[in-house]
Amino acid sequence: MLCSLKLLFDLIVQFFCSRRDLLLENRALRQQLGVLKRRHPQPRFAGHDKLFWVILRWLWPGWKRALILVQPETVVRWHKTGFKLYWTWLSRHRNRAGRKCVSKELRRLIFRMVAENPTWGAPRIHGDLKMLGFDISERTVLRWMRKAPRSPEPAKRWTAFLNNHREAIAAMDFFTVPTLTFGVLYCFFVIAHDRRRILHCNVTKSPTSAWVVQQLREAFPYDSAPGYLIFDRGSQFNSEVIETVKCFGIQPKRNSFRSPWQNGVAERWVGNCRRDLLDHVLVLNERHLKRLMNEYVRYYHEDRTHLVLAKETPAGREAAMDSDTGSRVIAMPRLGGLHHSYDLAA
Repeated sequence: MLCSLKLLFDLIVQFFCSRRDLLLENRALRQQLGVLKRRHPQPRFAGHDKLFWVILRWLWPGWKRALILVQPETVVRWHKTGFKLYWTWLSRHRNRAGRKCVSKELRRLIFRMVAENPTWGAPRIHGDLKMLGFDISERTVLRWMRKAPRSPEPAKRWTAFLNNHREAIAAMDFFTVPTLTFGVLYCFFVIAHDRRRILHCNVTKSPTSAWVVQQLREAFPYDSAPGYLIFDRGSQFNSEVIETVKCFGIQPKRNSFRSPWQNGVAERWVGNCRRDLLDHVLVLNERHLKRLMNEYVRYYHEDRTHLVLAKETPAGREAAMDSDTGSRVIAMPRLGGLHHSYDLAA
């Protein structure tokens, strides 16, 4: 008896469901027919037509079977557009959430405190702002401190120091060179600031502090050490290297963190070396790179002119005087023909 009642109930439900689906399908086909009659020969769905299909998609699982004039993906796109419009409209009528905006006056005050007190951190500035009655978190103060305009004074002081002591300043640094076999070689060099001369240059696979100390001994023989030596905070320049530098009577000057511009002469030489040579060759091994670097240093000293030296060379190459336009000029290849040196024929 119970099974019979259940079967009868299922039949009634299926009857009404199939009847409902039939009515919805009939309504969907009639709606498309009305659109076709209204906009023949190019039927286009108006806004209310699109709304009808969006609602039908929500009410009827079999809505795709009744589609003739458009694709199901088009109805899905209409639904997404309606979703975006709905939430755009809804967001206009809601109160603004989240943290309060920092006013321009308070931002200017934070920037002023940063400029006038360069040693203060976020806790100190936040404490003073709290004493002044401003409701702001320490994290927000830190975020705006990072956006504060940088004062150009430290850079000007460092530039003045370099200009006033360039005769007594040298710099050292490493740069990497990839090899043909996907290895990495490290090129070490020491450059003088006065004439941009390369005092020492060498190549290694494993740069250690002991190896750097030996290179410094070769770079500054017979009391030829400069007064200052600029270098970065690389792991190779550890306390052992610093003590060796001081033993030579040199005052070490380490860069600030992430401040390559403080060793600009060395960085510029690395860029010149890459543009003039390394970007145009495939380095085979350590011996090959040493030969290339020796040739480049010779070309750099004797033939390459520099703007900072008034278009002269680091080695002081003499310029010809009163050359005639009819003079014969000869070209001498350098670095395998990558560059040339020009001179007047005898």
